Amino acid sequence: MTEASLAPRDVVGQVLVDLGEKDPDVVVLDADFGPCSRVAEFGERFPERFVQVGIAEQNMMGIAAGLATTGMKPFASAIAAFCSRRACDQVTTSIALANLNVKILAVYPGLFVGKNGASHQSLEDIGIMRSIANMAVVQPADAEEMKAILRYAATHVGPMYVRVGRDPVPVAVPEGYEFELGRSVQLRDGDDIALIAVGESVEDAMRAAESLAGRGVEARVINMSSIKPLDEEAVVRAAREIGRIVTVENHNILGGLGSAVCETVAERCPVPVRRIGVRDVFGKSGGNDEMKAHFGIDAPHIEKLALDFLKE
Repeated sequence: MTEASLAPRDVVGQVLVDLGEKDPDVVVLDADFGPCSRVAEFGERFPERFVQVGIAEQNMMGIAAGLATTGMKPFASAIAAFCSRRACDQVTTSIALANLNVKILAVYPGLFVGKNGASHQSLEDIGIMRSIANMAVVQPADAEEMKAILRYAATHVGPMYVRVGRDPVPVAVPEGYEFELGRSVQLRDGDDIALIAVGESVEDAMRAAESLAGRGVEARVINMSSIKPLDEEAVVRAAREIGRIVTVENHNILGGLGSAVCETVAERCPVPVRRIGVRDVFGKSGGNDEMKAHFGIDAPHIEKLALDFLKE
């Protein structure tokens, strides 16, 4: 894992422009968040293929669905909380039920929304979206994986929900990485404990693993960027080879990555699992480090839980 200064959202605009250059059917919709989501770059380059709907996320989903029925390839972008909670019915009925080719770019997922607080924090969006039939759910660990996911999304036929991180994180994926739906990336090998993380939590899982190594504990770290479909084989392999799994996510522990992993383990290879995430409460306003420490999803908390887990 190397240091970098780019946030996943910082590469969205240019990649969409590149896709638009190659494919005249690519169209982008924005709910008055373009400068922050970076999709405004696409609007500047292709104003005729950029739809500004204003603060009307529910309407945006209906428009995107309509465009998809004409053969266009819409990318609809808004704050994650409003893509999921606010527009849930439109996403379900207008997009997923008809299995339309709409890509939802959900920016500012989880706790990390600046200091906008609980109303803007999406701690339920993975649970909502992974429970909707036909919907794929993904989140990149870094800006490089964000590029790969967007390129993949342009070729994927069907609805996809993409969580787009707000803040800079280190590059985690290997050079030349290509995203594949339903596949995870093992970033570190180990046979004492498995840390399965998603999104910005991959950074903290890697830092915890590095610290654990100094204590003689070797942790396998898996970047589970494809949450639905889940890489069940990687989960089962970790269960069989290691026997202890910890999940880490910037989301409620109910319905998210932890739930998906537990469902797989329970059905295919029962082993103990511990879930790290927001424990069924609403968020608070604060900086990233404050949020991580308060809700126990930072590297020190991961390390402590892993050590306690190994003592059991």
